[in-house]
Amino acid sequence: MRRFRRFFLTGILVILPAAATLYFLWMVFSFLDVLAGRAVNLLIGRHIPGLGLVITVVVVLIAGFLTTNYVGRFFLNLWDEIMYHIPLVNSVYRTVKQVVEAVWKNDDKKAFKQLVLIEYPRRGIYSLGYLTGPAVAEVSMRTNTDLVNVFVPTSPNPTSGFLLLVPREEVIPLDMSLEEGIKLIISAGVVNPGINQTVRTGYSWNELMKGFSRENKKRKEMDTN
Repeated sequence: MRRFRRFFLTGILVILPAAATLYFLWMVFSFLDVLAGRAVNLLIGRHIPGLGLVITVVVVLIAGFLTTNYVGRFFLNLWDEIMYHIPLVNSVYRTVKQVVEAVWKNDDKKAFKQLVLIEYPRRGIYSLGYLTGPAVAEVSMRTNTDLVNVFVPTSPNPTSGFLLLVPREEVIPLDMSLEEGIKLIISAGVVNPGINQTVRTGYSWNELMKGFSRENKKRKEMDTN
């Protein structure tokens, strides 16, 4: 039974990285394929796997090409004006566009300015967050406090989280880069960037198996005792 458990756990150790990677790629492929796949299905009456993905990529490339010349920018500005004058649609379109523009700004005006530490959800417990800028002037004025916006992402999915308005003096700036912070959050603290840590692309399978064998040996010794 112990040997069976060892083989099973070893198999999981070997398969999990590849399975997680394939699952992520499959989700991306399926999402892009669905974007245009349904329209193609309505036109030709049948579903062709992968065709929606190809059409989506082509449309994105064409949109990118149009923004690089004067004529294309003219039509894109015209499209913006049309979207801004459609009730209900205008608020969603404008908000999404502002978010995209904020994220893709240059380094001097980027949305996530710095990785910070704040006491949240209570005193004595700290959370990682991203400083996104000063709070709305009205909020700071009514609270009579210099507040800043801090986005606290959830783990392991950093695309969701909380927007907190924190007094500037209570925000602790960190030397970690934004990329290191993302890795720490996604890995739930397993991948620790560490200031003096040697950067490695990954461990070899021999090292992983040796570590697994040591854990197995420790468990056997504990069971014996």
